[in-house]
Amino acid sequence: MADLLLMNPNSDVATTRAMVAIARTILPRIGGWTAPSGPGMIVTDEALRTAAELVAAAVLPPVRGIIVSAFGDPGRAALSRRMACPVVGIGAAAARAAGAGGRRFAVVTTTPGLRTSIDALMQAEAGAGSYAGCHLTPGDPVALMADADRLDAALLAGIETAARDGAGAVIIGGGPLAEAAERLAAVSPVPLVAPILAAARELRHHVGAEQGADLPPERADSVKFLPR
Repeated sequence: MADLLLMNPNSDVATTRAMVAIARTILPRIGGWTAPSGPGMIVTDEALRTAAELVAAAVLPPVRGIIVSAFGDPGRAALSRRMACPVVGIGAAAARAAGAGGRRFAVVTTTPGLRTSIDALMQAEAGAGSYAGCHLTPGDPVALMADADRLDAALLAGIETAARDGAGAVIIGGGPLAEAAERLAAVSPVPLVAPILAAARELRHHVGAEQGADLPPERADSVKFLPR
């Protein structure tokens, strides 16, 4: 049984695998969990609420630490109240990393339907930092995610706008956008904060880098759920 778990609140197993691979660059033995239902990509507040219910209700194996790997941190607070281990949300972790030392930062993301939730989370978790707002890519987020070149170009345009507006760092806002953040790091005019890596570093601080063994493959059907 693994000591560490990355929870993907959307139902796309391929996304879980990609996010676990990124987290493993810091926490080599972390395992993955995928939501058993709901959309493959969370793009609205309604979907975020559904994801929060699934995360909060999941009956999990004993673990030493959890990452909730959706940018709105759905279900993190409720899960944290009933689990005897650290539960880190990638959104809050990214805000803390981006705002460290009083830095002014912005978010660039693909999901206009989550803007209100993102703004509230960033403002709550900025710490000494100054949140400069959310920059959104144009067009349908699901279609954009299907075309890596278009996605990278749209995100880079948002990054450049945020930098011109005075942001000293930019969060690429979303667990499924983690690979795009890696691709853009070398060409960004300001430092990029990748939420999964920020959360993995926080969790490593709490539990150490080499805890646990791998979980079985990322399967939601092996996990029980509490009644809603």
